[in-house]
Amino acid sequence: MADALSVVPAAVLRNLSDKLYEKRKNAALEVEGIVKQLAMAGDHDKITAVINLLTNEYTYSPQANHRKGGLIGLAAATVGLTSEAAQHLDQIVPPVLNSFADQDSRVRYYACEALYNIAKVVRGDFIVFFNQIFDALCKLSADSDANVQSAAHLLDRLVKDIVTESDQFSIEEFIPLLRERMNVLNPYVRQFLVGWITVLDSVPDIDMLGFLPDFLDGACPSLFNMLSDSSHEIRQQADSALSEFLQEIKNSPSVDYGRMAEILVQRAASPDEFTRLTAITWINEFVKLGGDQLVPHYADILGAILPCISDKEDKIRVVAIETNEELRGIQAAPGVGFDVGAILSVARRHLSSEWEATRIEALHWISTLLNRHREGVLSFLSDVFETLLKALSDPSDEVVLLVLEVHARIAEDEKHFNQLNVYLVQNFRDDNSLLEKRGALIVRRLCVLLDTERVYRKLSTILQREPELDFASVMVQALNLILLTSSELANLRDLLKKTLFDAAAKDLFLSLYASWCHSPMAIISLCLLAQTYHHASTVIQALVEEDINVKFLVQLDKLIHLLETPTFAYLRLQLLEPGRYIWLLKALYGLLMLLPQQSVAFKILRTRLKTVPPYSFSGEQFKRPSPGKAFTEVNHVGGSQIAEDGDADAMNVHNGINFASLLKNFARVQDQHRSHSKKQSQIRCSSSSKDIERPEEANRALAAPDTNRPPSRTSSRRSPGQLQL
Repeated sequence: MADALSVVPAAVLRNLSDKLYEKRKNAALEVEGIVKQLAMAGDHDKITAVINLLTNEYTYSPQANHRKGGLIGLAAATVGLTSEAAQHLDQIVPPVLNSFADQDSRVRYYACEALYNIAKVVRGDFIVFFNQIFDALCKLSADSDANVQSAAHLLDRLVKDIVTESDQFSIEEFIPLLRERMNVLNPYVRQFLVGWITVLDSVPDIDMLGFLPDFLDGACPSLFNMLSDSSHEIRQQADSALSEFLQEIKNSPSVDYGRMAEILVQRAASPDEFTRLTAITWINEFVKLGGDQLVPHYADILGAILPCISDKEDKIRVVAIETNEELRGIQAAPGVGFDVGAILSVARRHLSSEWEATRIEALHWISTLLNRHREGVLSFLSDVFETLLKALSDPSDEVVLLVLEVHARIAEDEKHFNQLNVYLVQNFRDDNSLLEKRGALIVRRLCVLLDTERVYRKLSTILQREPELDFASVMVQALNLILLTSSELANLRDLLKKTLFDAAAKDLFLSLYASWCHSPMAIISLCLLAQTYHHASTVIQALVEEDINVKFLVQLDKLIHLLETPTFAYLRLQLLEPGRYIWLLKALYGLLMLLPQQSVAFKILRTRLKTVPPYSFSGEQFKRPSPGKAFTEVNHVGGSQIAEDGDADAMNVHNGINFASLLKNFARVQDQHRSHSKKQSQIRCSSSSKDIERPEEANRALAAPDTNRPPSRTSSRRSPGQLQL
């Protein structure tokens, strides 16, 4: 210190701490001249002494003016050293950096000014202090004093210039420093950080793409977080930086798509619209450019795309739909990172989405996987099958139709076909509203996709073993109505019309008959369709009082209206030949007798029967045949007709159909229904009787006269023959 005092005049030291800036400035110029002379003389010991004096006595002084003088003095000493300043930077820079945290804003301002002047002199030599300088500038960018912020910005620009032209700058050491500060939410700091990312990315010798995931890292606020900043300027800067990076990615031959894809997937779910749009745009480019690198990430990418397909913003929806098509168009073979189970799991999860478009695309993906990787999908079938069944209750018809297509593709082999029908019936049983609202749509579509006869045979087989009789009856009625009305089942109706003379038709008739027994009206409809009119009449005659209830009459009303539709045009034309179709007439008259006379259905059927040409019925035509002869339904294209046959069993068996056995089976099933109905009635009566109070005292109280009331005129009258006391 004594050496320094001997070199620097006392007046200079006194002015260096003066409160007036001009005096401090002049004193600094004196220090500059002194240091310059010492440098020319090569006396670095005295230079070190001067620097120590300025540091210890001034920059670390409790007096603000001393600290200001010390900072301007250090800058002046650096200028005086010129090219030899590098060897003294370890003494000069630390006290200046320390002053950036000074409580006095003017001291912080002079610290910026001092470091600016020092940097201008030493340029690239002070890169060794870059990390400390960057940290200080990051803090000063958010300084509360506008003048300090302005000075820090000037210094920041100079440091950027020095860094971009220096070959000593280490990007590897800088990235961790940058990443640590990406979690700062202050808008000024964010601008500062984006500025540095942009500047470094513009340097040809610095490869920022390799470190891009560090800026996109979803673990902390990043460039993507800045897209949702409240400051428009910050959002614009972040978007500009990301756009530059994306352009570089397109032009770069090697990019780590996988790691960045993981980050983008998280950003695609951001609540901020601009962030979602940017993320899905990046994903779109990655899908186009990434190739095999993205195969292990397909499931994650799909999980990000599907929700965006239903985004409220048009731009996001458009990009998401395009990306989804691009992704689905890429065919990857399992075994190279392509995880069928993971993709299937994502699609299954989004089947529960509240958005219809997302559910539709999830089904398209399951369908695509079935086409390309059927065995792989079937190995995970237990994970998705229940969800696919639940999707049949979807409020959207389009979704239900797509679900049915998926089910149909799964059910291409017999094992899964049986499983589908069993679960379908189970779902109908568990959810009555599904059968009521979607039953017809589901059955009709499955008939188109999986062959009508095959579907109906299987459903009939399942319903034969159905333990819940009420459900079986309802299900059979639904299937029967679909059979009679749906255009998709026209071929099945045509086949059934050949029951009496075609083996395949007979087999189908018998297959349906077994389960159709759960509903009398379904059996009658089936017989009319199959033109087994004699048996239809027999079934009608076999009905008892318990069978003819409100439900039965409602179904009968529907059947009468259906008889007037094109489906039964052949039947109405057969009425032109009453002599040939006597059992048809008897069956129709039997139905007429069951209808209430005031009902619309009664009037419709009666009007139709009135149009039948006159025909004289002889009692012999309906008499029970003698042991040697019998009436039977003979094989004829037009349907059943009366003919005589010498075989006594002919009336019960025709074309291999044992009608007597069928009638017994029908009676047996109906007996089960009657017993079940009685049990249900008893249960209802016993439960309701508990709620009805019937004490004898109450009855007596109601019956006892009120002696306090005067007798009524009616009660005082004497009935004929009554004695008057």
